[in-house]
Amino acid sequence: MPQPKSRKIAVLGYRSVGKSSLTIQFVEGQFVDSYDPTIENTFTKMITVNGQEYHLQLVDTAGQVRKYLFHNINGYILVYSVTSNKSFEVVKVIHEKLLDMVGKVQVPIMLVGNKKDLHMERVISCEEGKALAESWNAAFMESSAKENQVTSCLLHRKSRSGSANQIQISKIGSNVLCL
Repeated sequence: MPQPKSRKIAVLGYRSVGKSSLTIQFVEGQFVDSYDPTIENTFTKMITVNGQEYHLQLVDTAGQVRKYLFHNINGYILVYSVTSNKSFEVVKVIHEKLLDMVGKVQVPIMLVGNKKDLHMERVISCEEGKALAESWNAAFMESSAKENQVTSCLLHRKSRSGSANQIQISKIGSNVLCL
């Protein structure tokens, strides 16, 4: 088996959107129901995709953008809550800050609409999330940490026709892996 590859992903978004819950559900397989504001945590997990082993580091942030731009970050998961217009607007601002700081190059990004299990409180449609992700040329999915529909993103820059970097998605179980 080839040597493990390392990937470091920053998880960004407005407060209380479920960044920590998504991360902990994926890494530890448990849902944390209580809200404890995060300063920063890094979680690691070994995963195997198509025979290649990856050492995945997920940096669970308090949402700050500037700190996570130049520290060997391979990609970004931008999270909003489908129950919050404010979080949807904030994720747009975070995306703009990322582009301003790293230039207009293709930044590996996945947009995640979390808390899809809260049907009665939904204010952002799946179509709105998809449209935003498409406008960024980013991957998209909705998830629910509570129902164990968790995003696992292994972001790897893939060149398409030698130019723009793309993120390809393949489904494995309830997790989505971006290779």
